[in-house]
Amino acid sequence: MKTGSPRVSEAHSDHDSVPVDAVPAQVPAARSKLAWREYLERSGMLIVLAVLVIVFTVKEPAFLNVDNLFSILQAVSIVALLGIGVTITLAAGGFDLSVGSVAASAQMAASYVLIVWHGSALAAVVACVVLGAAAGLFNGLLITRLRVPDQLATLGTLFLLAGLQLIPTGGRSLATGTVLPDGTETTGTFPDAFLALGRLRLFDVVPVPVVLLAVLTVIACIVMETTRWGRVIYAIGGNETAARLAGAPTARYRIAAYVASGVIASLGGVLIAARVGRGDVSAGHSMLLDAVAAALVGYAVWGAKRPNVFGTVVGAVFVGVLLNGLTMLNAPYYMQDFIKGVLLVGALAFTFSVGRDTTQRT
Repeated sequence: MKTGSPRVSEAHSDHDSVPVDAVPAQVPAARSKLAWREYLERSGMLIVLAVLVIVFTVKEPAFLNVDNLFSILQAVSIVALLGIGVTITLAAGGFDLSVGSVAASAQMAASYVLIVWHGSALAAVVACVVLGAAAGLFNGLLITRLRVPDQLATLGTLFLLAGLQLIPTGGRSLATGTVLPDGTETTGTFPDAFLALGRLRLFDVVPVPVVLLAVLTVIACIVMETTRWGRVIYAIGGNETAARLAGAPTARYRIAAYVASGVIASLGGVLIAARVGRGDVSAGHSMLLDAVAAALVGYAVWGAKRPNVFGTVVGAVFVGVLLNGLTMLNAPYYMQDFIKGVLLVGALAFTFSVGRDTTQRT
């Protein structure tokens, strides 16, 4: 027995010595690989955006021109605003599908106030905000009081507003000289103060819609990320029952989220009317899909994996950069949506697959 013990001890000693020598070499490599994956998870969408900018600039140097960059931001400002509204409702566990119709109805309301009622620019803006708040309140009450699912309630509001906006003008776009259903002809005009909201460039460089988007983005980020209101909204979206048991008035907060979405969408309608200078019955509705896409892309920005305002704005800019670059490269219009979809799906799949691998390895 005594003669065998040294060999047993020696065998254990040899076995134990392998991992002790190997661990120091393996740990730094594993940590480095994990850090790299975490970086890709957080910055994947921003990297793809930067690559797009570089590719388009190489192909067409005018792409990086300051005027063109601000034109891109101006073009996406309305979509980004609608996306911020969608993001707030997503954070509350809902989904506002009516933002496009709210914006469309708001721009028709502004045009009616200015052209038919000869109102001031301020009156037109106030009318739009009231309309947006009313639409949001209507959505919120349908969802919290009547227990209608979010998507169905807001889809109903979408169709309701889409039809309602056509009634005052008999389905016609509204401009000076439009004949209304009662036979009267409109004589009002858009005042310069109102048109400046959509057309003026501060210092002849920065469009007013871009300034408005920047201000609202900062405000929304602060409210959603640093205030009690924002934390409760995220808590409701995460687990409404737990938030209610913790004492949060969940119904009130969900209604507030939809009211905020409606108001922000109505501001988008103001910008549409100020840009085109008339009430266009076809404007605004098509922006819903891009706004939803921007809000969903926001999940992948900085590895947030939740609705967030900054990510939504990045998503809107991503779409704007892509479409502007494809247009400058003379890509066929019928291919643009397909290319946009491919890149969006690819970027999201890459970001979330990296994030899943990182989670599994930890």
